[in-house]
Amino acid sequence: MDYKDTLLLPKTKFPMRGNLPNNEPKRYKRWYDEKLYEQMKAKREGAEIFTLHDGPPYANGDIHIGHALNKILKDIIVKYNYFQGKNIRFTPGWDCHGLPIEQKVEDKMGRAKKESLSISKFREICRITAQKAIDGQKKGFKQLGIMADWDNPYLTMDFKFEANIYRTLCDIAKRGLLVERHKPIFWSWAARTALADAEVEYEDKEDYSIYVNFELSNEAKEKLDIDGKAGVIIWTTTPWTLPSNTGISLNPEEIYILSGDGYIVAEARYEAMVDEGVIEGEIIKRFNSKDLEKLEAINPLNSRTSTIVLGEHVLMDGGTGCVHTAPGHGEDDYRVGLKYNLDVIMPVDERGCFDELVVGLNLIPNPKEFVGMHIFKANEPILELLSENLLKVTKFTHSYPHCWRTKKPLIYRATNQWFISIDDKLKGEDKSLRELSLDALEGVTFYPTTSKNRLKPMIEGRPDWCISRQRSWGVPIAFFRKKSTKEIILDRDVLDNIASIFENRGADAWYDMSIEELLPENSKYNPNELEKINDILDVWFDSGSTWNAVLKSGNYDAGEYPSSLYLEGSDQHRGWFQSSLLLSSAINRVSPYKNLITHGFTVDEKGEKMSKSKGNVIAPDKVIKQYGSEILRLWVALSDYQNDLKISNNILKQTAEQYRKIRNTLRFLMANIDGLESLVELNEYGELDRWILTKAREVFGAVKSSFDEYDFLRGFSILNNFIINELSGIYMDITKDRLYCDAKDSQTRRATQSAMLLITKSMLGLIAPTLTYTVDEVLDYAPTILKGNMESVFDLVYEEIPIVEASFDDKFLLQARDSFSEIVDRLKKDKIIKSTLELEIIGDISKFPIKNRQDLEDWFVVSRMDETKTGKELAKFSIDDSNYTISLVAKEKCPRCWRYASEKKNSLCNRCQKVIDV
Repeated sequence: MDYKDTLLLPKTKFPMRGNLPNNEPKRYKRWYDEKLYEQMKAKREGAEIFTLHDGPPYANGDIHIGHALNKILKDIIVKYNYFQGKNIRFTPGWDCHGLPIEQKVEDKMGRAKKESLSISKFREICRITAQKAIDGQKKGFKQLGIMADWDNPYLTMDFKFEANIYRTLCDIAKRGLLVERHKPIFWSWAARTALADAEVEYEDKEDYSIYVNFELSNEAKEKLDIDGKAGVIIWTTTPWTLPSNTGISLNPEEIYILSGDGYIVAEARYEAMVDEGVIEGEIIKRFNSKDLEKLEAINPLNSRTSTIVLGEHVLMDGGTGCVHTAPGHGEDDYRVGLKYNLDVIMPVDERGCFDELVVGLNLIPNPKEFVGMHIFKANEPILELLSENLLKVTKFTHSYPHCWRTKKPLIYRATNQWFISIDDKLKGEDKSLRELSLDALEGVTFYPTTSKNRLKPMIEGRPDWCISRQRSWGVPIAFFRKKSTKEIILDRDVLDNIASIFENRGADAWYDMSIEELLPENSKYNPNELEKINDILDVWFDSGSTWNAVLKSGNYDAGEYPSSLYLEGSDQHRGWFQSSLLLSSAINRVSPYKNLITHGFTVDEKGEKMSKSKGNVIAPDKVIKQYGSEILRLWVALSDYQNDLKISNNILKQTAEQYRKIRNTLRFLMANIDGLESLVELNEYGELDRWILTKAREVFGAVKSSFDEYDFLRGFSILNNFIINELSGIYMDITKDRLYCDAKDSQTRRATQSAMLLITKSMLGLIAPTLTYTVDEVLDYAPTILKGNMESVFDLVYEEIPIVEASFDDKFLLQARDSFSEIVDRLKKDKIIKSTLELEIIGDISKFPIKNRQDLEDWFVVSRMDETKTGKELAKFSIDDSNYTISLVAKEKCPRCWRYASEKKNSLCNRCQKVIDV
């Protein structure tokens, strides 16, 4: 008789292979068509709100693997909170203004065509260009299974959004923090605009290293009682800034010396200067730096006076201890220049070329030859003009600021710009913005905790924030100023009227409408006496005010302010994290985020940066087509995202294998739950069931604790270890006999099915945030007792494993199982046995903590365990002081369950006979 039909074999239609690349798009389309994000919000109405405020990617180009990492990680965290029962909010957004789009449009049409267009027409083309990129990126993000409010994303170029960016600017101004200054800032001559610190990248650049003699004036020599030659040696890497020199900075705490060959340097740098061959003479005189303060030297390039000043920024780790000071070309120079009232000379135009000022002030010999010459090309002619005062010249390579967009070297250039003051006290406050921001940081939880050590020092040391740009595509700094006094109009009625116009017509109105049209009706101001400010805002101001425009405006169902979480790459310590914190602290004296997570960047498997030239770029769409988005999502969860993340085809193959293990485990569990109609009572579980349930509760608790701390790598590592070892490696293996061969309604079988059901249900709640598609597919095929009333994965809520009576301590048993398995492997290799069911284990069975003899035999998957052997001895093993013998079982093989428990050949064992008889 063929007994196969009498066995209760696993039964499920859940496919072994996911065929993810083909099936995911269909399911995702259904999710979005059915507006499941809206349903998610409705299902958790009244629950605690979890708000993830999305840092806006830039609306330019297709999504890359860094975008995918960022959005998947956000999606996993949002869904984790959702499946934990919270009411989630995730409104995606895009940064739409700024130089990259403007430059892209300009490159396409050419500068001449751009200049022939009105500003509003050019802005219209920028808007269209940004929207195309947004549409493409949105499609890419949705292919990753990201659940967010895709129907109502925030775009910084939307009219209402532009109005709220402007309102944020008005609030800053009303608090007394908006100031106009003529000071040096990072200037991109290639893009012809000012840049913020966050828009600066550092790359290697070759520069000159020069030592130049500035001879003391006769009056200075007389005061110092010096006869003959005496010059201060300055060191600089920027010869082109020498025409703008107005001072020489010394360290206020250092001693300075005069050498026998007539040069003045810091005593601390004297030996180094001798070693470099800059000076040769012995020390003949010493001065306290304060003795030199306010004396004058002569600039050898143009014979203009250069005032000696004292500054804390002068260090002794290089140079001469005498710093060339041009207040128009450096932050430190500017600050010390303010103290000593030094002239700010700026002879460089927006293109990085010398302008007519070099002629007007006679800053260089033969100045007309330099007008229109790019400053970097002027270095060599200037060096020639220094003649014998150029004491030494070499070249060296160093890290130098470059424009993030054009990749060209930057310069410091003094211009009239708008700044948010960091150190001025706010109106009505006794603290500065720096102090308020640092206070606000103390209430933030950082992941990893070390990221606070990055952000805090940046706030502590940052300069004023330059927020003005000399471009077209952005939110204008839409203030009027009186022509006669240059006073800025901050009248509430005027500002509110402009904001209202922006809300209805967009910020283009600033360019399209006259001053008279922009003023409120019956305004007390005469439009003929006013002028517009034509600068636009730094895009970091746009994104830095999203907490206001998105979370507080009421225009989006985006969650609560402050947000539960901000999550971006570690580069945003300089960018979005900082700009958001400054604006929120200035206006509301609170951080816009309660928690802050930073992730690393994607690199190849060797840890190298990805680039097309290296051929190591991994594109998300290619991964999706080859493996499916579930594999990309699992890769994120299995990676240490707080550091740089390695990705390659080999790594994705390994991830796919881990996915298959999880999928097939779920398939096995679901197939064996089939037919279960109700759970057994908690006191009806057997020893093996209680053991796995206790293990699962402990493991899932640890996984949840890791996920609560956003440590998905550790959580999945714990979960995978449990699946591979205790669950799949032991329990799913040792319970096959009772699942397949016991009577359908036997207590042991139902108890094991019940344990598997509890484990499956709980595990689904833990993996659903990452493998949402797979869990949704599982529920399509799930038995009624597992699926219940759930229509989709989004009806799922994480459930803990219930507490059951304590089971056995498995230490002794696991040691015995390992020792037994080693011997079995050898016996199978030598072809002595085919199955462990041919064996019996003989010895002191009472030492094993499993008391039920059947459960104990199942633990080892043998047919018999006893004190006395019945068949031929094959091997021995020992655990602690206990010795055990492995023998062949003397009984016959049952043709139904294959256990060696039958009295006669081809006859059923007692258990199987009873099942058949029923």
